[in-house]
Amino acid sequence: MRTRPGPPNPSLAGSEPLSPSKNAPSRRAFVAFSAAGSLAAGVAHAGQESHSITQASVPGDPAAPKEQWGTVPFAQPFDGPLHFLRHEAAPKVEPFPLAEVRLLPSAFYDAQEANRNLLHRYSADRLLHTFRLNAGLPSTAQPLGGWERPDCELRGHFTGHYLSACALMFTATRDAEISDKGNYLVAELAKCQQKLGNGYLSAFPTELFDRLRRREKVWAPFYTYHKILAGMIDMHQLAGNAQALAVATGMADWVDAWTARLSQEQMQKVLDEEFGGMNEALYNLAALTGESRYAAVGDRFAKQRFFNPLALRRDQLRGLHTNTHIPQVIGAARRYEISSDARFHDVADAFWNEVAHTRTYATGGTSNNEGWLTEPNHLAQELKQGSDTNECCCAYNMLKLTRHLYEWSADPRYFDYYEQLLYNHRLGAIDVTNGHTQYYLGVAPGSWRTFGTEDNSFWCCNGTGVEEYSKLADSIYFRAGDSLFVNLFIPSELNWRERQVRLRQTNRFPYEPRTRLEISLDSPRRFVLNIRVPSWVAGFPVVSLNGSPIESSAAPGSYLVIARAWQNADRIDIAFPMSLTARPMPDDPTQQAFLYGPLLLAALLGDSTVPQDLVVGPEGPEFKKFPPPPVPVLHLAAADPSKSFKQDSEKLTFRTEDSVTLVPFNTIGPGRPYSVYFAVA
Repeated sequence: MRTRPGPPNPSLAGSEPLSPSKNAPSRRAFVAFSAAGSLAAGVAHAGQESHSITQASVPGDPAAPKEQWGTVPFAQPFDGPLHFLRHEAAPKVEPFPLAEVRLLPSAFYDAQEANRNLLHRYSADRLLHTFRLNAGLPSTAQPLGGWERPDCELRGHFTGHYLSACALMFTATRDAEISDKGNYLVAELAKCQQKLGNGYLSAFPTELFDRLRRREKVWAPFYTYHKILAGMIDMHQLAGNAQALAVATGMADWVDAWTARLSQEQMQKVLDEEFGGMNEALYNLAALTGESRYAAVGDRFAKQRFFNPLALRRDQLRGLHTNTHIPQVIGAARRYEISSDARFHDVADAFWNEVAHTRTYATGGTSNNEGWLTEPNHLAQELKQGSDTNECCCAYNMLKLTRHLYEWSADPRYFDYYEQLLYNHRLGAIDVTNGHTQYYLGVAPGSWRTFGTEDNSFWCCNGTGVEEYSKLADSIYFRAGDSLFVNLFIPSELNWRERQVRLRQTNRFPYEPRTRLEISLDSPRRFVLNIRVPSWVAGFPVVSLNGSPIESSAAPGSYLVIARAWQNADRIDIAFPMSLTARPMPDDPTQQAFLYGPLLLAALLGDSTVPQDLVVGPEGPEFKKFPPPPVPVLHLAAADPSKSFKQDSEKLTFRTEDSVTLVPFNTIGPGRPYSVYFAVA
C-alpha cells in the first residue's frame, strides 16, 4: 500500500502508483499429488500393537525451472463476461478450526500475547470516531493519527482490520473482553450504516467513489471498503455475531448497485486503483449466504490485464504494485474453490509459483519499494534499485495464498515456503515489548528494523499485523478423514473434537532440531499421523515411538506417515538433522545468504545503535540519515562453504574465519544494523 495517491512511479510503468515517500524508486507449476491416494497407498494399517511408517510420494523438485509450464491456451481467458455457477472444488485437506488449537509458550506465543495486549489498549470509540463523523453522529473521542487521521482518505481501514483481529484473537484465546470490544464496534458501526442509508458503510463519504468513477485522483476507496467488509464477515463467521452478517450484506448490496451502473470497460478502469481483496470478500459472502449474486459482484473485480497473462502462464509482473495484486489472486483462489472454474485455479497456481520461486528473497518475502522492479530471477539487480524491500502486507497475503494451494494438493513442500516466510519474515516483524509491527523488512546491506507507533502510524502493515499475530495457530495442523497432518513445529495443543483425540506438541525448535508429539485418548483410536519432513532436512529424520527407535525412510520434502491404533500417552519423538546452506542470488552467485535449517542468518554490523527517531516511526531504514556500516566480505571454502563456519549450537550462532558472527535473523531487535546478504570470495 503506497503512502498517498500520486502519479505513477516512472520506474514501474503501467502500474498503480507506488510510495513516493522515499527517495529511492518505490515457478513454475508443479504437479499436485492426491493426499487421499498417495498417502493411503503406502500405509499398511497396523494392529493395535504395531504400526507402519512410510513416506508420501511426491513429484520432482518444484524449484527446478521448467522450459514450459504446460498446455497454454490461445484465447484470452478473462476477456469475455464471467458466469458464476456454484460447484465447490473438494479440498484434499483442510485446516483444523482455530478454536481447536492453542499455542504453548514459545516465540509465537509471545508474539500473540504482545498483539493481544495491543488490541486491549486501543479505544473502540477512537476507532469509531471518523465513522460517526461521516454518518453525522456525535463523537468526542480523540482522533487517531497517521493513516487514520480525519483528513486521510484511507481512514477506517484499520478499524476493519481490528474487527478481523478481534474475531481471530477471540477464537484463538477465548478472550471475552476482546470479543466484547468487537461486538461493540459492530453494533456502533451498524448505527452509522443505518444513518448513511443504502447499506453504505465507511469513514469517508461516497464522494471518494465518485472521484474513482471519474478517474480523478483518490486513494483506494475500495481497499478500505474491503477491510471493513472482511472484518464484518470475520466477526460473523468466527465470533458468531449475527448483526455483522446483516451489516456485511448491506455493504455488499451497495457495491452491487454501484458497480452495476458501470460498463465492463469502465469497471476495468476502476480496477486500475488498488481495491484490496474485494473479490475474495464477496466470494466468501456468497459461500456464507448461498447468494450467488454476491459471487457475480465479485466477478466484476476480475482484473483482465492481470489475470489473462497468469492464466496463460506468462510472467508479466514487472512494473506491478505487489500488494495490490496478491489479494486479487487470493480472490481467484477462493473463486476456484466455490466454482471449480479452472481458469481461476491457473491464475493462483501460476502466480504463486512465479513469486515463490523467482521473486522471493531469502526471507521468503517479496517486493522492493512496493513493486516488482525486474524480470524473474533478477533479485540482485532489483536490490540495487531500492532499500524498502519485503513489504509486510505481502508476506501476510502470500501466507494466505499458500494455505489455499496446499489445501488443494496436500503437497508438503508448500509448507517449506510457508515455514521460511513465517520464521524469517513474520516472527521478527513484531516488537514483543509493545506489539508494534513493521512496514518494510529491509534486506539491503546495513538495514535495520523500523516499527510503527501506537497512535500515529496505522499503516496497512499494522493492520495486517494485528490480524497475523492473532492467528498464528491456524496452519500448524490439517486433517483429511482419519488423517492428521503436522505441518509446523510450533509448541501447541490440538483438540481434535471430531475424533476425540488430543495432541500436545512441545519443543525448542529450531534451537533444538526436534519435536515431541504426545497423544491423549479416552480409549484406543485408529488414525493416520502425517508429520512433514521439511526439504531442508539433512538426510532422514530420526524417529522413536514411546522411546523405541523406528526405522524411517521418509525423504526431505515428504511426509512421515504412521498408521496405527493409538493408545493414550503414546509419544512420538522426531529429530530433523540440520545443516548450514547457502542461498545465492540467482543473477549474482557471489552475493549469498545463509540458512541453518529453515532459519535465515544475519550479521550485526558495527557497534552503533540507530537513533530512536529513525527506528520508531519511519516505514523503513533511511540511509541518508544513518549511513549503513560496511558489510564484510566472507572468505569461504569453495568446495563446502559450511566448513568455514564454527557453530555455537547452544546459541545457534556461527562464526567465520573472518570473525564474522551470524545469528538467526528473527532475533535481531529494533535499531541494530545488519546484513543478510554477503559478498563471498
